[in-house]
Amino acid sequence: MFETIPPFVLISETLGIIILLLGGLAFLVGLILFIQFGNLWLRARFSGCPVSVGTFVGMWLRKVNARVIVESLIMATKAGIPVEIGKLEAHYLANGDVRRVVEALVAANKANIPLFFERAAAIDLAGRDVLDAVRTSVLPKVIDCPAAVGGRNTIDAVAKDGIQLKARARVTVRTNLDQLVGGATEETIIARVGEGIVTTIGSAESHKRVLENPDLISKTVLDKGLDSGTAYEILSIDIADVDVGENIGAKLQEVQAEADKRIAQAKAEERRAMAVARGQEMEALAKENRAKVILAEAEIPKAIAEAFRTGNLGVLDYYNLRNIQADTRMRDSIAGEGAAEKS
Repeated sequence: MFETIPPFVLISETLGIIILLLGGLAFLVGLILFIQFGNLWLRARFSGCPVSVGTFVGMWLRKVNARVIVESLIMATKAGIPVEIGKLEAHYLANGDVRRVVEALVAANKANIPLFFERAAAIDLAGRDVLDAVRTSVLPKVIDCPAAVGGRNTIDAVAKDGIQLKARARVTVRTNLDQLVGGATEETIIARVGEGIVTTIGSAESHKRVLENPDLISKTVLDKGLDSGTAYEILSIDIADVDVGENIGAKLQEVQAEADKRIAQAKAEERRAMAVARGQEMEALAKENRAKVILAEAEIPKAIAEAFRTGNLGVLDYYNLRNIQADTRMRDSIAGEGAAEKS
């Protein structure tokens, strides 16, 4: 009833099915690749920078944004800048901004600024805006000194005559691409220019000399080479405004005079206290001496009594002594009354 199928027929049918499945799979993969990368592949091919299908598959496996890479490659090719697609992928995998780096290369090429991909990529990975740096190299920018966001409107300094001057400057700079990586930023430029302004005003003999020649500040500051080690090259320093402030010298003298007065008052108070203490010491010494006199006078009756006992003093001698003492007291009393009447 059943017809036996030859083995070679089974094998051929199996191979046909396998080939059909592989063909379908290949068609499906090709369709997916075409849908995913067909547009980019065609754009790259007709732009003169063909990209192989294997490269697209590799970017897909490495999770690289093929659109960014291809569009950047097309941009560089159309600008006549030779860039390898592998370097673009490597910069993308390093979290770099590939599109901005290529835009910077194009801008630098149009402005005849020597800039290579490696340097532009290094600047981008260092956290600097490489496109803005190239634009600043072409079109210098102006930095306010002091900065508008710093909370201060002027740089204040005092001349040797004690008068305060308030200055504002505008610094014109352009990017130094050779020192952009590792170079100091705008804050350093502002700080150095401010220091130069303070030094120039402080070394002036009179504030009038600075008011008469504001360019003296610019020349002095420029001669200091303030852009050394920075990411910028200073083209000019212009003094926007110089105003006269307070008379700091007079205020300092006033404060010094007040301090000297307080010192003199303290010294006078110290001398007065010493005099009062000395007077009190003398009063105590006088009372002590009076006490000694009273003690000495108390010995006189004892001596008289001893003289009576030993026979060295007679009665008549004693009465004569008493008369002399009474006469002395009377004279002292009369003298005291005369002095009172005169006063």
